[in-house]
Amino acid sequence: MTAEQPLPDVWFTRDLPVLRAIVRLLDEPPHGSAPYLGAVVPASGLPKPQVVSAANALVAAGYLVALTNHAGDIVRFTSASAEARRLTGLWPTPQGEWGRLLEQLAARATGAMTEVERQRWQTLSDAAVALGPDDGALLMSALIGGYVPRAR
Repeated sequence: MTAEQPLPDVWFTRDLPVLRAIVRLLDEPPHGSAPYLGAVVPASGLPKPQVVSAANALVAAGYLVALTNHAGDIVRFTSASAEARRLTGLWPTPQGEWGRLLEQLAARATGAMTEVERQRWQTLSDAAVALGPDDGALLMSALIGGYVPRAR
């Protein structure tokens, strides 16, 4: 690797697994909502040096808040940002909720008791698919955020 080449990606192999482990531990009462770094190592399945590197990167990026010792080493994690909760699946994303809505519509059409009911659900499902994932995600974003546009 030369100095001009980008560094290897560590998001999926190191940072995201550590973020998932920390957010999971933050959300579980047995850890007092502030897990120590030592609890993150086995929870992530990664070696301690990788966990330390990931933790430093995640704190620097604003995904996590941590307590440090006098040397500046991370000792414990105290909170996760809203974005960290979304990235780990703890909170919904507009894209994920749109996918869930499409699954529900298809399931309702399939499980309908009558042909009339099946056609109604299928029509709604077809319209949602035709709307597309981009506009669907915008709609879900408004619903997740509690924003309902005013009638004109």
